[in-house]
Parts: sequence; structure tokens; C-alpha cells
Amino acid sequence: MKLKTVIITIIVCLVLIGLFSWGYTKDGNTTAEVQGVTSTGVKSALAATTDVLHDFGTISMKNGDVSKDFIFSNPTDKDVVIRGLETSCMCTLAYLVGSDGSTKGPFGMAGMGSMTTTNETIKTGEVRTLRVVYNPNAHGPAGVGRIDRFITITDSSGSRLNFEIKANVTP
Repeated sequence: MKLKTVIITIIVCLVLIGLFSWGYTKDGNTTAEVQGVTSTGVKSALAATTDVLHDFGTISMKNGDVSKDFIFSNPTDKDVVIRGLETSCMCTLAYLVGSDGSTKGPFGMAGMGSMTTTNETIKTGEVRTLRVVYNPNAHGPAGVGRIDRFITITDSSGSRLNFEIKANVTP
């Protein structure tokens, strides 16, 4: 009976270790590793000209919103139409800033009443700004700790360009 218990314990431990290591390797992908590629492997025509990941470090809820401007461009020889722009959480808003300084948005989380559809044309060689605004107060007092939010630009071919923000939120 004792040998049977030891064998079962060893098997359970091995299964748990296997599941943990499998889950860890699945979470290993970051936006930077998959940015600009669709789920079918088609590379986006749009290209980030700055980092696609920004870590705000430690931010305080009492100091309010933080923002980051990401720069992207259309390096192709054809105009690209942006069909969608969405964020992964309602606490994050995104704006498209035109080369003339005009702003379109805010764009937010799909299915939560925010605007996510745009028919913005990015001309050949054009450089644009994606302004991301994170509201650390959106989740209330329970919203402290590490956050990781994603912003996705989808073009007319279905290709996606992904950006990511991180922070450690304190009261």
C-alpha cells in the first residue's frame, strides 16, 4: 500500500511540473516577439519605428493618467487602410495623431461601447503617432499591482501591429 502511494505521489508531481513548465513556455511570448504578424503568419504592412513595448515603471493612482506616444509608418509602396484600433482593457485609450497634429479617437476595448473602427488611410511613406493613455484609477482601489495592456492596429488585410504598455500601479 505504501509503495502505491509513493508512485501515485510521484506521478502527480511529474504531471504538475509538466503542466507548469508547459504554461510557462506558452506565456513566454511577448508583443515584441509577435508584433506585426497576424495569427496566420502574414506580416503587417505597417511597421513600428519606435519600441513596441513601454514600461512606465511605478506609477501612482493619485497622479492620474499617464501616456506614451508610439511611432509607426507605412514603408510599403501602397497606401494602407487601418480598419480597427482597439485596446485590451477599458482603462486604456488610444488616439491616432495625424501628421498635421489632428487627433482621431479615443479608441478603446471592443465590445464595451468604445469606438474601435476607423477607416484611416496611411499613405506610402507616411509616419503616424499612436498616443496611448492609461488611467490607473479605472479599476478603483483594487487595481494596484502590475498591469500589462495591449493596443492593436488592424489593417484592411487583417494584419495586426501590436503595442504594449506595462506599469506597477500604487495607491
